[in-house]
Amino acid sequence: MNKLIFTLILATTSLIYTQTDTVDLRSLISKDQLIRHLNFLGSDLFEGRAPGTLGGNLTAKYLALEFDKFKLTPKGNDGTFYQNIPLQSKQPVRSSKLKLHLDDEIITCSLYEDFLIYGTGSQFYIPDSVELIFVGYGIVAPEFDYNDYQNFDVNNKIVVFVEGEPISLDSTYFDGDYPTIYSLPEAKQRIALSRGALGTILIPNLSQDQNFNWEKKIIDFSFPIISFAASVNKSFDILINPEIADLLFTGTSKTIENIIEMHNKHKMDAFPLNVRVSFAGFFKEESFLSPNIIGIINGNDPVLRESYIIVSAHYDHLGIGKSVQGDSIYNGVFDNAIGTSALLEMARVISEYNLVSKRSIIFILTTAEEFGLLGSEYYIQNPVVPLYKTIANLNIDGIACFDNFKSIVGIGAEFSSLKNDISKIAQERNLTVTNIPLIFSITDAFSQSDQISFAKAGVPSILIYEGMDYENISQEDGIELMINYIQNIYHTPKDDLTLPINFDAVTQHVELLLGIVLHLANSENEPEWNDGVVFKNARLRSKAERR
Repeated sequence: MNKLIFTLILATTSLIYTQTDTVDLRSLISKDQLIRHLNFLGSDLFEGRAPGTLGGNLTAKYLALEFDKFKLTPKGNDGTFYQNIPLQSKQPVRSSKLKLHLDDEIITCSLYEDFLIYGTGSQFYIPDSVELIFVGYGIVAPEFDYNDYQNFDVNNKIVVFVEGEPISLDSTYFDGDYPTIYSLPEAKQRIALSRGALGTILIPNLSQDQNFNWEKKIIDFSFPIISFAASVNKSFDILINPEIADLLFTGTSKTIENIIEMHNKHKMDAFPLNVRVSFAGFFKEESFLSPNIIGIINGNDPVLRESYIIVSAHYDHLGIGKSVQGDSIYNGVFDNAIGTSALLEMARVISEYNLVSKRSIIFILTTAEEFGLLGSEYYIQNPVVPLYKTIANLNIDGIACFDNFKSIVGIGAEFSSLKNDISKIAQERNLTVTNIPLIFSITDAFSQSDQISFAKAGVPSILIYEGMDYENISQEDGIELMINYIQNIYHTPKDDLTLPINFDAVTQHVELLLGIVLHLANSENEPEWNDGVVFKNARLRSKAERR
């Protein structure tokens, strides 16, 4: 045999691993590649990566080129990596007016100064004044024997409710200290719509939080409302400035202070209001396509290669918005340029080093996550492989950036046997699996990113964060860094490339995720939903219908 040929064979063979080989995954991950991706995706060149914009389209092109470079098999439209999604954007304009009809006067409220619009449909009108009913928290929760609507018919009326849910110290009643899904504005809006209400008015800051900032709310609501192109108009749903919320109670014996007192005393009441409301909404509209980027690495087992693991991360962010201290580009470096970079590096490592697995691995970079999880929602309606053959989803939305960590949090781990899988991989790395610290507990954290879309389609799903136990900084310092990010950086132009990033921590997190994916892709067993979990029924239907 020619010596050169023999040498090439040895070199090639050294890059081929099977599940039984011990591979130092960390040594295969390139910090330089992670930095390169992040410096592109988080740069002003991509203008915050909003769907339907030049920056968003440039981002999609960059991602597709990287998938092609890694030799992934395209799984988008017409043999490309692009799964194009028809979307529409609607930007409320200042001519939109809310009018409060009091007994002897009409008060006109201005968009942004006095109220903000959630997701109201195009050209939404309430030409005649409509009756208002205050319905406490706006919650119907049969499992807690709780119903704010019990004594009122709200059909063709607008309901007014406050943020949050009943205070509870009992873990069996509204989950005690932890917020439930019922405190989400979207959940309250769905309940109102199901009971025939024309719309909703949410009063924020019931707890009189000193950190509440209406200007920050204006920024949060200043971006276009994006939906699927075929979406029908939604109901009328607004957030009212708490500074003028007392006007809604004109002519009653109640004030906001009374409502706060009821909340603190666990005695929230519902009652009709004397004020009526009319509304005229006007929007700037645009239709466009924005793609998910999809590529696959095929498995090598004759049978199991027809089953799939989905690794997902959203590549979009908010784009260009309201200027803050002279900066109007919302780069979204932590949210989620870093997660997108992690997925790209995972795909490169598996492909370049031929880390073969029994099952096939689908890499999906989703669009429009920030605007309602639209990319992942579209995918589950238009999957590139049957959903019943998709055994798990590992979603990436954020990566450890502060310091190397000693524990992890599995968002959604409690719902399925994936908890056992991540515990095994964590234990191999001397990591413990912990819960979200109470201080960071948000309402139904599992529903806040793309993993919920896959879960609703029956696919066992999980999102993995680092815990608050670090190697070089104290837990207190870690909590302080996270609080600062949430309060001052998240969804602002400050989430940019000037942020300090510990790439050793990033690499540690990427290696962990890579280990979990390869473990799932080589496992003979499929993850299963736990008994009693609502997503299990969707899984059973999907398998029965072979969908």
